[in-house]
Amino acid sequence: MPKMKTHKGSAKRFTFTGTGKMIRSAGRRGHFRRRMSLRVLQKLDGTFEVHKTVQRRLRRALPYGARHGR
Repeated sequence: MPKMKTHKGSAKRFTFTGTGKMIRSAGRRGHFRRRMSLRVLQKLDGTFEVHKTVQRRLRRALPYGARHGR
């Protein structure tokens, strides 16, 4: 059986915790940040757990992520 390929765009955006949960960082951080309130920017600083309906697609895109995640 050949190796499965990792989707590199997903690998840069999503990481795995030690317990195997998928986490992501918030979007809307690229530009136009001056007009956002500080409270909104502080909320976007954190990491969030990936919704369970998206996790199935991501497990296919990142076949070795949970095993080799740091």
